[in-house]
Amino acid sequence: MADLEYKVIVGLEIHVQLCTKSKMFCGCAVQFGAEPNSRVCPVCLGMPGVLPVMNKQAYEYAVLVALALNCRIPMFTKWDRKSYYYPDLPKNYQISQYDLPLGADGYIEIPIDSGRTKRIGIIRAHLEEDAGKNLHTTGNFSQVDLNRTGTPLLEIVTEPAMNSGAEVRALAVELQRMVRFLGVSEADMQKGHMRFEPNINLMITKDGTEYKTPIVEIKNLNSFRALERSVNYEEQRQLDEFLETGEVMEMGNKTTRGWDDARELTVLQREKEEAHDYRYFPEPDLVPVELTCEWLDDIRAHLCELPLKRQTRYVQQYKLSDYDAGVLTAERSTSELFERAVALGGEAKRVCNLITQDYQRLANERACSLTALGITPEFVAGLARMIVDGTISASASSTIAAMSLADLSKSPEEIAREHRLIQKSDAGELEAIVDQVLAENPKAVEDVTGGGKKDKKARGFLLGQVMQKTKGQANPKVVSEILAKKLG
Repeated sequence: MADLEYKVIVGLEIHVQLCTKSKMFCGCAVQFGAEPNSRVCPVCLGMPGVLPVMNKQAYEYAVLVALALNCRIPMFTKWDRKSYYYPDLPKNYQISQYDLPLGADGYIEIPIDSGRTKRIGIIRAHLEEDAGKNLHTTGNFSQVDLNRTGTPLLEIVTEPAMNSGAEVRALAVELQRMVRFLGVSEADMQKGHMRFEPNINLMITKDGTEYKTPIVEIKNLNSFRALERSVNYEEQRQLDEFLETGEVMEMGNKTTRGWDDARELTVLQREKEEAHDYRYFPEPDLVPVELTCEWLDDIRAHLCELPLKRQTRYVQQYKLSDYDAGVLTAERSTSELFERAVALGGEAKRVCNLITQDYQRLANERACSLTALGITPEFVAGLARMIVDGTISASASSTIAAMSLADLSKSPEEIAREHRLIQKSDAGELEAIVDQVLAENPKAVEDVTGGGKKDKKARGFLLGQVMQKTKGQANPKVVSEILAKKLG
């Protein structure tokens, strides 16, 4: 419609499970996949008379993320009770933070297009305990597993500053990389370590008048694909609904919807509660948290160069493609392997190719991480140097990479010699073989010296004959130079 323009506005709530060994307010182990209701105690079950005790490491992890998000860190904060009833919440309230979060007024940079970034504001970051899990797979009744109850959960709330499903996905990906780099969460979405809840509405201009559609929150998304597609679907659904009914924000309450992944659409769940519905009040069983300057400095010391900044540096410093730099910075251990190998003398592009192609393929075949392969930066650097100086061919390097996993104590040089993969580069020795090949193939020599269409094919044939006589051990570059000298 020529007289109608609109843009989608999205804010995101992200829940990140912190990788502490024990829960937020008790000593129960945090363990995925344990027998249901086997990791519980009177505290996380909400038994009468029990008292919670704060997990110090969880608080430090949360502050570390808030620092990485450029948040203002208050030196004083407190705990609050957020009251609501749900079967997987045994206390009928959740210990959270309301008016005094541990981090506020921050921002995160996300990549958009053509190497540009966009700054998205962070309203707040606060710590709370997770609820349990309702199971609906056993028949016409539900079960409750409370193992997850009390797990440390960091909630991050962004400004409504994203304007497409792609931008929302980019922020989610960047945040996952960030928390993994910091070592505060495994951020495995299949295990529920990260869950996303976008808040979506449209700003519509029609006939010169501005309208806003009611805000919709989509609950508990646990994949980047579902996140992006649900935002895109909701954008079109709200536009269609506005054109049909004219409903605007002033006419409708905020609602929550679920994402049906099979049908790829959102489904109405309920009207959204407001803050007063939760009856927040200060948690009487926990003292406030008071940061000291020394404690905050100690937490700040664990900050590292964050993935997007490191990715940009790799492109600028090592002239890598943005894609390669992104693969290297997907995990902190991968980027550190790359940097140490380069520092040991490996040429950056060669090291990158070995890690992102050969070793990543081997890791995928073994269904494990690169770190689990056990490769060392010394080995990778040595292998990269052998390729650059012509000691081995690029194809031989892939063979050596695979063979190295059988015995991690051997150097690339030892493996190359053991399997006769070292290239012959002695010009005198190779010249004699080239002369023999030229004498045996006068027709190919004639095709080269005569020029024309057959020149290139004939040169390739002669090079192949030399490689065949040397059982693939001749350095193709040296052979090509000798052929060029003799044939012109």
